[in-house]
Amino acid sequence: MTTRLQEGLLVGCGNPLLDISATVPMEFLRKYDMNEDDAILAEERHMPIYRELVDNHQAEFLAGGSVQNSLRIAQWILGQPKVAVFFGCVGKDDYADILRTKAREAGVDAHYQVTDDTPTGTCAVLITGTRRSLCANLAAANKFTIDHLMDATNNALVENASYYYISGFFLTVSPPSIMRVAAIANAKRKPFLMNLSAPFISQVFMAPLLDVMPYVDIIFGNEAEAHAFATAQGWPTDDLREIGKRLVALKKLNTERPRIAILTQGCDPVLLIQHDSIQEFPVKMLAVHEIVDTNGAGDAFVGGFLSQYVQGKSMDVCIRCGNYAAGHIIKNPGCTYSGASEFVE
Repeated sequence: MTTRLQEGLLVGCGNPLLDISATVPMEFLRKYDMNEDDAILAEERHMPIYRELVDNHQAEFLAGGSVQNSLRIAQWILGQPKVAVFFGCVGKDDYADILRTKAREAGVDAHYQVTDDTPTGTCAVLITGTRRSLCANLAAANKFTIDHLMDATNNALVENASYYYISGFFLTVSPPSIMRVAAIANAKRKPFLMNLSAPFISQVFMAPLLDVMPYVDIIFGNEAEAHAFATAQGWPTDDLREIGKRLVALKKLNTERPRIAILTQGCDPVLLIQHDSIQEFPVKMLAVHEIVDTNGAGDAFVGGFLSQYVQGKSMDVCIRCGNYAAGHIIKNPGCTYSGASEFVE
């Protein structure tokens, strides 16, 4: 990083969650009726998970929440604090203090809305071998309201930014906030990026997702999420390239900047799908012994991408940095990093 970037260049909105991460036997998943690689919202029957992980499974506490993860990774690679601003809602408790500290240490400028009556959200990360299953209890994160963005200080931060990133997960919390940020980005002709986030978003929250899609300049997703979107749309294909082409072709407000879809598929190549081309970017295979857990790999990919994108780099540099970041995070527990970034453009 040589040139200084503007502070607050990138704004993200999402669910700030504390990850409670532990290695568990398959029986644990079965007990809670979960599958490997799930990403679900907690129901009443899942509520005992969090205490059980802490009491019986040597759980680690890690700063989580998809967008906040991505911003922490972007900041790590940029090496200049406060380029990224984050909005989300937390409770008044120790977990919120941990998230605040972790965000600050990473250089993320977090502006949390605080709710008095609900605890900070948590996400159980159940690690089975190299796979991870997520069960999120949004709690306070679910209390985010648009008036937090209307606050004079926060509104100035949103208006001041030039790049905007929001997870599909946030569609379950505050669609009006998403639409507000999307409209500001569109009015300023600044890029608005979004993530499909999890299959259940397309299955259950398709209406608000389709409302915001005309504003989306870059859409991220993995293969399971892309397939879920296609199925929910009734598209007669399970070819990832064809699904990507259809995502790109969905209605868009600013036609001067055609939509781009970036679809990841684990260790298979990343697909960069533009209105007139499809490119593949190979992913470096890791040996099994190098893999600690895949929790946060998708978030890290976006974080790496964003770190280059906000510097105006080309798509191939952005995606190569995304792959670098994902590969690094897989070798560390949760969405955590070690040492300085070694990405070379």
